[in-house]
Parts: sequence; C-alpha cells; structure tokens
Amino acid sequence: MGLTEAVILTVIAAATPLLIAALGETVVERAGVLNLGLEGMMAVGASCGFAAASMSGSTGIGIFAAVLAGMALSAVFAFLTLGLAANQVASGLALTILGLGLSGIIGAGFVGTQRSPVPRVEIPGLSDLPYVGKILFGHDPFVYAAIALTVACAWFLNRSHRGLVLRSIGENHVSAHALGLPVLKVRLAAVLFGGACAGLAGAYLSLVYTPFWSPGMTSGRGWIALALVVFASWRPARVMAGALIFGGATVLQLHAQAASLGLPSQALAAVPYLATVVALVLMSLGRGRSSAVPGSLGMPFVPDR
Repeated sequence: MGLTEAVILTVIAAATPLLIAALGETVVERAGVLNLGLEGMMAVGASCGFAAASMSGSTGIGIFAAVLAGMALSAVFAFLTLGLAANQVASGLALTILGLGLSGIIGAGFVGTQRSPVPRVEIPGLSDLPYVGKILFGHDPFVYAAIALTVACAWFLNRSHRGLVLRSIGENHVSAHALGLPVLKVRLAAVLFGGACAGLAGAYLSLVYTPFWSPGMTSGRGWIALALVVFASWRPARVMAGALIFGGATVLQLHAQAASLGLPSQALAAVPYLATVVALVLMSLGRGRSSAVPGSLGMPFVPDR
C-alpha cells in the first residue's frame, strides 16, 4: 500500500499544474480566444514566483507575484489580439518565445537556489486514516485550490448568467455584439483569468513540485495543457480527468527510467507527449470535429464603428 499511495500522490502532483493551466485556457477558449502562450506564461510565473518568494521569504508573496506575471503577459496578448485584432496563433507563439526568454533573465540569479517546499495540509484524524488518509487529506494547498477551481469553473460556465454570456460570445461574437453584449470586455477578462491560472501553475512548479528554479523547467507542460483542453472537449470536469491521465503518463516514464528497462532515456521522456498526440488522434478518428468547439474560436473581432 505504501508504494501504491506514493504513486497516486505523485500522479496528483504531476497533474496539478496541468489542471490549473488547462482550466484557465478552457475559459479563454470558451470565450472564443485561442491563446497558445501558456508555456511562456507558466515559465514566467515559475521564475517570478520563485524570485519573489526567495527575496521576500514568503511563499504567499511568491504566488501573488507569479499570478501577476501571468496576467501581465496575458495583457500583452490581449492588447495584440483584442486591441489590434492581430492573428491569435502568431501572437500566442510570440508570447511563448517572449515568456521563455524573460523567465531565463528573471531567474538567472536564482539557478541552484533551493527553498523548502510548501507544507502539506494535515487534517487531524483524517490524514491518518488507513488507505485513503494521505490520498484524500494529505496534499498541499495547491491541490485543493485546483479542485475548488474546477468546481468553480464548471459552475460558472454551466450555471451562471455571466458564464452563459461568455459562452454565447465564444459561439458567435457577431450575434453577441448585435445583442449588445460587451464582447471585448468579456474576452479581456477571460484572457486575464487564463494568464492568472498559467502563472499560478508555474508557481506550483517552482515552489512545490520541484522547489527550485531552473531554465526550461516547464518542459512542455503548457503545450500539454493546451492539448488537454481539446481532449476534454472544453469541459472542466473532463479537464480534471484528462490531467490525471497525462499526469500518470509523466509519472510512468519516471518509474520506467528508474526501473532501467534498457530503453533510451530520451524515448521514455517523450512518453507524456506521445500520449498526448495519441489521445488527440484517437479522439479525431472517433468523433471527427467536436461539436463542443466554440464557433468563433480564434477569430478576431472588430466591432462596427
């Protein structure tokens, strides 16, 4: 049971940054905006969060700085795509390159510095329960925040009036504008929320998952989170399930390397990304173009003057 418990806890830890980043991107894409800059925003969030936490000695300040950093980069993306109606794909790719470069500059003075990881939340009486105690009640605050965020996003998109407005804008921004809905304001709020989630996911990597900073520590997780949104058909509950699947693939390749199976380490390291590609291909072959795709996704909107 000790080994099984350790594996489950590791899978949940690997899935948490994917879940947080993908939930933010789900809201962004349901509003009709495609932001491919997740990788860059996560990297900047990781570097700014670690730098702020190291200089201030406060994990809370580090998390706040990471969220602000993610929102700042997403604001640049919003200015290009919403303000200037620039191509969203090109702007997102540029944002990734910018974010990776900035993270290297910001974190240059902190390479090799280590911090104590964020402590786990221990609930007296529950955390010591046999079999399920540590699995359900022995995680760090980020895990519980990710679960709460999943519930909140699902409720917002499916049950709230503002969520309905956001989804209608994502389906047809022209009709929404004709009805008097504030298309650009709603999309701006969604993009900033997605940036905040990406920054928070980056903070998890540098402050909890591996409590140190190193260049390139996101390791493609932003791209996996983007694929996860499509895999989950833009539904928050499915995003959580998909994050656990892809997190399990990440842990699987780590255990495979430790077991010395005789396979090249590069091939084993590619397992999570191969699993992502296979999942997307199977989904495309089985269902074709998903009806859940927002109708105005990736299309620029210029209001009539």
